[in-house]
Amino acid sequence: MQTQLADFIRDTPEGREADAILRKCVHCGFCTATCPTYQVLGDDLDSPRGRIYLIKRALEGAAVSAKTRLHLDRCLTCRACETTCPSGVRYGRLVDIGRAVVEARTRRSPWDRLRRGVLAFGLPRTALFRAALRVGQLVGMAPRTRPSGAWPAARHARKVIALRGCVQRALAPSINAAAARVLDRMGISLLEVPGAGCCGGIRFHLNDQEAGRDDMRALIDAWWPLLAGRGIEAVVMTASGCGVTVKDYAHILATDQNYRGKAERISELTRDLCEVLRPEDLPRGEKRGRVAFHSPCTLQHGQQLRGKVEALLARVGYELVPVRDAHLCCGSAGTYSLLQPQIANELRARKLAALEEGAPQAIASANIGCLMHLQAASATPVRHWIELLDEALA
Repeated sequence: MQTQLADFIRDTPEGREADAILRKCVHCGFCTATCPTYQVLGDDLDSPRGRIYLIKRALEGAAVSAKTRLHLDRCLTCRACETTCPSGVRYGRLVDIGRAVVEARTRRSPWDRLRRGVLAFGLPRTALFRAALRVGQLVGMAPRTRPSGAWPAARHARKVIALRGCVQRALAPSINAAAARVLDRMGISLLEVPGAGCCGGIRFHLNDQEAGRDDMRALIDAWWPLLAGRGIEAVVMTASGCGVTVKDYAHILATDQNYRGKAERISELTRDLCEVLRPEDLPRGEKRGRVAFHSPCTLQHGQQLRGKVEALLARVGYELVPVRDAHLCCGSAGTYSLLQPQIANELRARKLAALEEGAPQAIASANIGCLMHLQAASATPVRHWIELLDEALA
Protein backbone atom coordinates (compact mmCIF):
# COMPACT_ATOMS: atom_id res chain seq x y z
CA MET A 1 0.00 0.00 0.00
CA GLN A 2 1.07 3.61 -0.51
CA THR A 3 2.13 5.64 2.52
CA GLN A 4 2.69 9.29 3.39
CA LEU A 5 4.04 9.26 6.93
CA ALA A 6 3.86 12.45 8.96
CA ASP A 7 6.93 14.54 9.73
CA PHE A 8 7.02 13.50 13.40
CA ILE A 9 7.97 9.92 12.50
CA ARG A 10 8.97 9.80 8.83
CA ASP A 11 12.75 10.02 9.26
CA THR A 12 13.05 8.11 12.54
CA PRO A 13 14.19 4.46 12.76
CA GLU A 14 10.65 3.50 13.76
CA GLY A 15 9.17 5.45 10.88
CA ARG A 16 11.44 3.90 8.29
CA GLU A 17 10.71 0.42 9.60
CA ALA A 18 6.95 1.02 9.74
CA ASP A 19 6.95 2.45 6.22
CA ALA A 20 8.70 -0.63 4.85
CA ILE A 21 6.26 -2.95 6.63
CA LEU A 22 3.18 -1.01 5.52
CA ARG A 23 4.30 -1.01 1.89
CA LYS A 24 4.40 -4.82 1.93
CA CYS A 25 0.73 -5.12 2.92
CA VAL A 26 -1.59 -5.62 -0.09
CA HIS A 27 -4.75 -5.65 2.06
CA CYS A 28 -5.63 -9.14 0.78
CA GLY A 29 -7.40 -10.21 3.97
CA PHE A 30 -5.75 -13.64 4.27
CA CYS A 31 -4.88 -12.64 7.85
CA THR A 32 -8.52 -12.43 8.89
CA ALA A 33 -8.90 -16.21 8.56
CA THR A 34 -6.38 -16.85 11.35
CA CYS A 35 -6.99 -13.82 13.59
CA PRO A 36 -8.58 -14.95 16.88
CA THR A 37 -10.14 -11.59 17.73
CA TYR A 38 -11.70 -11.24 14.29
CA GLN A 39 -13.22 -14.71 14.67
CA VAL A 40 -14.72 -13.75 18.03
CA LEU A 41 -15.78 -10.16 17.31
CA GLY A 42 -16.34 -10.13 13.53
CA ASP A 43 -15.15 -6.51 13.24
CA ASP A 44 -12.60 -5.80 10.51
CA LEU A 45 -10.96 -3.21 12.75
CA ASP A 46 -10.26 -6.09 15.15
CA SER A 47 -8.34 -7.95 12.45
CA PRO A 48 -4.71 -7.41 11.38
CA ARG A 49 -5.89 -5.77 8.16
CA GLY A 50 -8.04 -3.29 10.07
CA ARG A 51 -5.39 -2.57 12.66
CA ILE A 52 -2.80 -2.00 9.95
CA TYR A 53 -5.15 0.61 8.47
CA LEU A 54 -5.55 2.29 11.88
CA ILE A 55 -1.77 2.33 12.44
CA LYS A 56 -1.15 3.70 8.96
CA ARG A 57 -3.59 6.55 9.59
CA ALA A 58 -2.00 7.32 12.96
CA LEU A 59 1.50 7.40 11.46
CA GLU A 60 0.24 9.68 8.69
CA GLY A 61 -0.88 12.17 11.32
CA ALA A 62 -4.61 11.47 11.46
CA ALA A 63 -6.39 11.99 14.77
CA VAL A 64 -6.49 8.99 17.09
CA SER A 65 -8.95 8.26 19.87
CA ALA A 66 -9.71 5.86 22.66
CA LYS A 67 -11.51 3.75 20.05
CA THR A 68 -8.32 3.50 18.00
CA ARG A 69 -6.46 2.41 21.12
CA LEU A 70 -9.15 -0.13 22.01
CA HIS A 71 -8.77 -1.95 18.70
CA LEU A 72 -5.00 -2.12 19.22
CA ASP A 73 -5.47 -3.20 22.85
CA ARG A 74 -7.67 -6.06 21.70
CA CYS A 75 -4.86 -7.49 19.58
CA LEU A 76 -3.31 -10.54 21.27
CA THR A 77 -0.05 -10.05 19.33
CA CYS A 78 -0.30 -13.79 18.63
CA ARG A 79 1.31 -13.21 15.19
CA ALA A 80 -0.73 -15.96 13.53
CA CYS A 81 -1.25 -13.38 10.80
CA GLU A 82 2.50 -13.35 10.12
CA THR A 83 2.45 -17.11 9.55
CA THR A 84 -0.47 -16.70 7.15
CA CYS A 85 0.59 -13.55 5.30
CA PRO A 86 1.75 -14.26 1.71
CA SER A 87 3.56 -10.91 1.58
CA GLY A 88 5.70 -11.36 4.69
CA VAL A 89 4.24 -8.41 6.62
CA ARG A 90 5.97 -8.18 10.03
CA TYR A 91 2.80 -7.24 11.86
CA GLY A 92 4.22 -7.79 15.35
CA ARG A 93 6.84 -5.07 14.89
CA LEU A 94 4.34 -2.73 13.26
CA VAL A 95 1.84 -3.02 16.09
CA ASP A 96 4.56 -2.21 18.65
CA ILE A 97 5.31 1.01 16.77
CA GLY A 98 1.64 1.85 16.35
CA ARG A 99 0.79 1.21 19.97
CA ALA A 100 3.59 3.48 21.18
CA VAL A 101 2.34 6.34 18.99
CA VAL A 102 -1.32 5.91 19.93
CA GLU A 103 -0.46 5.54 23.63
CA ALA A 104 1.43 8.84 23.56
CA ARG A 105 -1.45 10.67 21.85
CA THR A 106 -4.35 9.44 23.99
CA ARG A 107 -5.10 9.29 27.70
CA ARG A 108 -6.49 6.27 29.48
CA SER A 109 -9.08 6.40 32.23
CA PRO A 110 -7.83 6.47 35.83
CA TRP A 111 -9.01 2.88 36.36
CA ASP A 112 -7.22 1.63 33.24
CA ARG A 113 -4.02 3.42 34.23
CA LEU A 114 -4.24 1.97 37.74
CA ARG A 115 -4.69 -1.67 36.75
CA ARG A 116 -1.99 -1.48 34.10
CA GLY A 117 0.31 0.23 36.56
CA VAL A 118 -0.27 -2.47 39.17
CA LEU A 119 0.50 -5.21 36.64
CA ALA A 120 3.58 -3.42 35.33
CA PHE A 121 4.89 -2.85 38.86
CA GLY A 122 3.99 -6.16 40.47
CA LEU A 123 4.44 -8.93 37.92
CA PRO A 124 8.14 -8.39 37.09
CA ARG A 125 9.06 -8.28 40.80
CA THR A 126 9.17 -11.92 41.86
CA ALA A 127 9.25 -11.28 45.63
CA LEU A 128 6.22 -9.01 45.46
CA PHE A 129 4.34 -11.34 43.11
CA ARG A 130 5.19 -14.35 45.29
CA ALA A 131 3.83 -12.57 48.37
CA ALA A 132 0.59 -11.76 46.57
CA LEU A 133 0.43 -15.34 45.31
CA ARG A 134 0.74 -16.73 48.85
CA VAL A 135 -2.11 -14.53 50.04
CA GLY A 136 -4.19 -15.78 47.13
CA GLN A 137 -3.33 -19.39 47.98
CA LEU A 138 -4.35 -18.91 51.60
CA VAL A 139 -7.82 -17.77 50.58
CA GLY A 140 -8.12 -20.36 47.82
CA MET A 141 -7.99 -17.91 44.93
CA ALA A 142 -4.61 -18.82 43.44
CA PRO A 143 -3.05 -22.07 42.20
CA ARG A 144 -0.66 -24.00 44.40
CA THR A 145 3.03 -23.75 43.59
CA ARG A 146 4.56 -27.01 42.42
CA PRO A 147 7.77 -27.90 44.30
CA SER A 148 10.88 -27.74 42.17
CA GLY A 149 12.59 -30.96 43.22
CA ALA A 150 16.34 -31.52 43.03
CA TRP A 151 18.56 -29.29 40.90
CA PRO A 152 21.72 -31.14 39.77
CA ALA A 153 25.11 -29.61 40.47
CA ALA A 154 26.96 -27.92 37.61
CA ARG A 155 29.36 -30.74 36.74
CA HIS A 156 29.62 -30.76 32.96
CA ALA A 157 31.98 -28.96 30.60
CA ARG A 158 28.99 -27.99 28.46
CA LYS A 159 27.04 -25.17 30.13
CA VAL A 160 23.96 -23.12 29.26
CA ILE A 161 22.13 -20.32 31.07
CA ALA A 162 18.45 -20.38 31.94
CA LEU A 163 16.34 -17.29 32.51
CA ARG A 164 15.31 -17.21 36.18
CA GLY A 165 12.40 -15.02 35.18
CA CYS A 166 9.69 -13.50 37.33
CA VAL A 167 6.17 -14.97 37.19
CA GLN A 168 7.28 -18.51 36.31
CA ARG A 169 9.85 -18.54 39.12
CA ALA A 170 7.05 -17.85 41.61
CA LEU A 171 4.33 -20.03 40.10
CA ALA A 172 6.28 -23.03 38.83
CA PRO A 173 9.94 -23.32 39.85
CA SER A 174 9.49 -26.99 38.92
CA ILE A 175 9.85 -26.09 35.23
CA ASN A 176 13.46 -24.87 35.26
CA ALA A 177 14.40 -27.61 37.71
CA ALA A 178 12.97 -30.26 35.37
CA ALA A 179 14.90 -28.69 32.49
CA ALA A 180 18.10 -28.83 34.57
CA ARG A 181 17.59 -32.54 35.28
CA VAL A 182 16.89 -33.42 31.65
CA LEU A 183 19.85 -31.43 30.38
CA ASP A 184 22.06 -32.98 33.07
CA ARG A 185 21.24 -36.41 31.64
CA MET A 186 22.36 -35.09 28.25
CA GLY A 187 25.70 -33.93 29.67
CA ILE A 188 24.77 -30.23 29.87
CA SER A 189 24.70 -28.13 33.04
CA LEU A 190 21.94 -25.53 33.32
CA LEU A 191 22.86 -22.42 35.30
CA GLU A 192 20.68 -19.65 36.73
CA VAL A 193 22.22 -16.23 37.34
CA PRO A 194 21.15 -14.32 40.48
CA GLY A 195 19.49 -11.05 39.57
CA ALA A 196 18.43 -12.25 36.13
CA GLY A 197 14.73 -11.48 36.47
CA CYS A 198 12.07 -10.29 34.04
CA CYS A 199 12.90 -10.37 30.32
CA GLY A 200 11.14 -7.03 29.83
CA GLY A 201 8.22 -8.41 27.88
CA ILE A 202 5.59 -7.63 30.51
CA ARG A 203 6.11 -3.89 30.69
CA PHE A 204 7.03 -3.56 27.02
CA HIS A 205 3.75 -5.12 25.93
CA LEU A 206 1.79 -3.05 28.44
CA ASN A 207 2.91 -0.08 26.28
CA ASP A 208 5.42 1.05 28.91
CA GLN A 209 8.06 0.35 26.32
CA GLU A 210 10.94 2.31 27.80
CA ALA A 211 10.45 0.63 31.18
CA GLY A 212 10.48 -2.69 29.33
CA ARG A 213 13.80 -1.73 27.76
CA ASP A 214 15.13 -0.93 31.24
CA ASP A 215 14.23 -4.49 32.31
CA MET A 216 16.04 -5.81 29.24
CA ARG A 217 19.15 -3.81 30.04
CA ALA A 218 19.09 -5.05 33.64
CA LEU A 219 18.88 -8.65 32.43
CA ILE A 220 21.76 -8.11 30.02
CA ASP A 221 23.84 -6.66 32.87
CA ALA A 222 23.10 -9.71 35.05
CA TRP A 223 24.03 -12.19 32.31
CA TRP A 224 26.97 -10.39 30.74
CA PRO A 225 29.79 -11.42 33.13
CA LEU A 226 29.15 -15.06 32.17
CA LEU A 227 28.43 -14.41 28.50
CA ALA A 228 31.47 -12.19 27.95
CA GLY A 229 33.61 -15.33 27.93
CA ARG A 230 33.26 -18.36 25.70
CA GLY A 231 32.15 -20.99 28.18
CA ILE A 232 28.38 -20.65 27.72
CA GLU A 233 26.87 -22.42 24.70
CA ALA A 234 23.42 -20.87 24.77
CA VAL A 235 20.80 -18.93 26.68
CA VAL A 236 17.99 -21.46 27.06
CA MET A 237 14.36 -20.42 27.47
CA THR A 238 11.75 -22.58 29.17
CA ALA A 239 9.00 -19.97 28.64
CA SER A 240 8.34 -19.34 24.96
CA GLY A 241 6.94 -15.88 25.71
CA CYS A 242 10.24 -14.83 27.22
CA GLY A 243 12.12 -16.58 24.44
CA VAL A 244 10.48 -14.63 21.65
CA THR A 245 11.21 -11.39 23.53
CA VAL A 246 14.89 -12.12 24.22
CA LYS A 247 15.44 -13.29 20.64
CA ASP A 248 14.20 -9.82 19.63
CA TYR A 249 16.62 -7.88 21.87
CA ALA A 250 18.87 -7.06 18.90
CA HIS A 251 15.96 -5.30 17.23
CA ILE A 252 14.41 -3.66 20.30
CA LEU A 253 17.76 -2.22 21.48
CA ALA A 254 19.17 -1.53 18.02
CA THR A 255 19.42 2.22 18.60
CA ASP A 256 20.98 1.91 22.07
CA GLN A 257 24.69 2.50 21.53
CA ASN A 258 25.62 1.11 24.95
CA TYR A 259 23.67 -2.14 24.68
CA ARG A 260 23.29 -2.83 20.96
CA GLY A 261 26.31 -5.16 20.68
CA LYS A 262 25.47 -7.07 23.84
CA ALA A 263 21.83 -7.38 22.76
CA GLU A 264 22.91 -8.80 19.40
CA ARG A 265 25.07 -11.43 21.07
CA ILE A 266 22.33 -12.47 23.46
CA SER A 267 19.77 -12.73 20.65
CA GLU A 268 22.18 -14.92 18.71
CA LEU A 269 22.73 -17.22 21.70
CA THR A 270 19.08 -17.56 22.72
CA ARG A 271 17.37 -20.88 22.07
CA ASP A 272 14.07 -22.33 23.14
CA LEU A 273 14.60 -25.50 25.15
CA CYS A 274 13.12 -27.59 22.32
CA GLU A 275 15.94 -26.34 20.06
CA VAL A 276 18.60 -27.66 22.45
CA LEU A 277 17.20 -31.16 22.98
CA ARG A 278 17.10 -33.59 20.06
CA PRO A 279 14.88 -36.68 19.80
CA GLU A 280 17.81 -38.85 18.74
CA ASP A 281 19.58 -38.05 22.01
CA LEU A 282 16.69 -39.45 24.07
CA PRO A 283 15.93 -43.10 24.77
CA ARG A 284 12.84 -44.57 23.14
CA GLY A 285 10.14 -44.97 25.76
CA GLU A 286 7.17 -47.19 26.45
CA LYS A 287 3.61 -46.00 26.10
CA ARG A 288 3.12 -43.28 28.68
CA GLY A 289 -0.37 -42.02 27.93
CA ARG A 290 -2.18 -39.56 25.71
CA VAL A 291 -1.10 -35.94 25.61
CA ALA A 292 -2.57 -32.93 23.77
CA PHE A 293 0.08 -30.34 23.04
CA HIS A 294 -0.93 -26.69 23.00
CA SER A 295 1.76 -24.83 21.08
CA PRO A 296 1.88 -21.24 22.38
CA CYS A 297 1.68 -18.51 19.77
CA THR A 298 5.10 -17.30 20.91
CA LEU A 299 6.53 -20.70 19.97
CA GLN A 300 4.78 -21.52 16.69
CA HIS A 301 4.25 -18.03 15.25
CA GLY A 302 6.73 -15.81 17.07
CA GLN A 303 9.69 -18.21 16.91
CA GLN A 304 8.39 -20.30 14.01
CA LEU A 305 9.13 -23.53 15.92
CA ARG A 306 6.67 -26.28 15.07
CA GLY A 307 6.72 -30.00 15.67
CA LYS A 308 9.86 -30.05 17.81
CA VAL A 309 8.19 -30.49 21.19
CA GLU A 310 5.81 -33.10 19.80
CA ALA A 311 8.77 -35.09 18.43
CA LEU A 312 10.49 -35.06 21.83
CA LEU A 313 7.38 -36.23 23.68
CA ALA A 314 6.67 -38.93 21.11
CA ARG A 315 10.25 -40.20 21.36
CA VAL A 316 9.91 -40.99 25.07
CA GLY A 317 6.56 -42.74 24.65
CA TYR A 318 3.73 -40.19 24.84
CA GLU A 319 0.89 -40.48 22.33
CA LEU A 320 0.16 -37.04 20.84
CA VAL A 321 -3.54 -36.63 20.12
CA PRO A 322 -4.62 -34.42 17.19
CA VAL A 323 -5.64 -30.88 18.10
CA ARG A 324 -8.10 -29.02 15.91
CA ASP A 325 -7.24 -25.41 14.99
CA ALA A 326 -3.88 -25.77 16.71
CA HIS A 327 -2.71 -22.47 15.20
CA LEU A 328 -5.19 -20.40 17.23
CA CYS A 329 -4.39 -18.56 20.48
CA CYS A 330 -5.66 -19.77 23.85
CA GLY A 331 -6.33 -16.19 24.99
CA SER A 332 -3.58 -15.89 27.61
CA ALA A 333 -1.16 -13.58 25.76
CA GLY A 334 0.75 -12.23 28.75
CA THR A 335 -1.50 -9.84 30.65
CA TYR A 336 -4.23 -10.00 27.98
CA SER A 337 -6.36 -12.47 29.96
CA LEU A 338 -6.44 -9.96 32.84
CA LEU A 339 -7.12 -6.88 30.71
CA GLN A 340 -9.48 -8.41 28.13
CA PRO A 341 -11.12 -11.25 30.12
CA GLN A 342 -14.25 -11.63 28.00
CA ILE A 343 -12.36 -12.27 24.77
CA ALA A 344 -9.68 -14.29 26.56
CA ASN A 345 -12.22 -16.58 28.21
CA GLU A 346 -14.05 -17.19 24.94
CA LEU A 347 -10.77 -18.11 23.23
CA ARG A 348 -9.87 -20.38 26.15
CA ALA A 349 -13.19 -22.21 25.95
CA ARG A 350 -12.66 -22.83 22.24
CA LYS A 351 -9.08 -23.95 22.79
CA LEU A 352 -9.95 -26.35 25.61
CA ALA A 353 -12.76 -27.86 23.54
CA ALA A 354 -10.23 -28.59 20.79
CA LEU A 355 -7.55 -29.87 23.17
CA GLU A 356 -9.92 -32.20 25.03
CA GLU A 357 -11.61 -33.72 21.97
CA GLY A 358 -9.07 -36.55 21.92
CA ALA A 359 -9.57 -37.34 25.64
CA PRO A 360 -5.95 -36.69 26.64
CA GLN A 361 -4.68 -37.62 30.07
CA ALA A 362 -2.68 -34.39 30.18
CA ILE A 363 -2.33 -31.16 28.26
CA ALA A 364 1.20 -29.92 27.65
CA SER A 365 2.38 -26.45 26.72
CA ALA A 366 5.56 -24.36 26.60
CA ASN A 367 4.64 -21.09 28.29
CA ILE A 368 3.70 -20.33 31.87
CA GLY A 369 0.87 -17.95 30.94
CA CYS A 370 -0.82 -20.53 28.73
CA LEU A 371 -0.41 -23.19 31.42
CA MET A 372 -2.08 -21.12 34.12
CA HIS A 373 -4.80 -19.77 31.83
CA LEU A 374 -5.80 -23.22 30.57
CA GLN A 375 -5.56 -24.96 33.94
CA ALA A 376 -7.90 -22.43 35.54
CA ALA A 377 -10.77 -23.77 33.42
CA SER A 378 -9.84 -27.43 32.92
CA ALA A 379 -9.97 -30.56 35.06
CA THR A 380 -7.29 -32.11 32.84
CA PRO A 381 -3.78 -31.57 34.23
CA VAL A 382 -1.89 -28.91 32.29
CA ARG A 383 1.88 -29.29 32.47
CA HIS A 384 5.00 -27.88 30.89
CA TRP A 385 6.27 -30.39 28.35
CA ILE A 386 9.71 -30.56 29.99
CA GLU A 387 8.09 -31.82 33.20
CA LEU A 388 6.51 -34.68 31.27
CA LEU A 389 9.84 -35.42 29.61
CA ASP A 390 11.60 -35.38 32.97
CA GLU A 391 9.09 -37.88 34.39
CA ALA A 392 9.54 -40.17 31.42
CA LEU A 393 13.33 -40.18 31.81
CA ALA A 394 13.40 -40.56 35.60
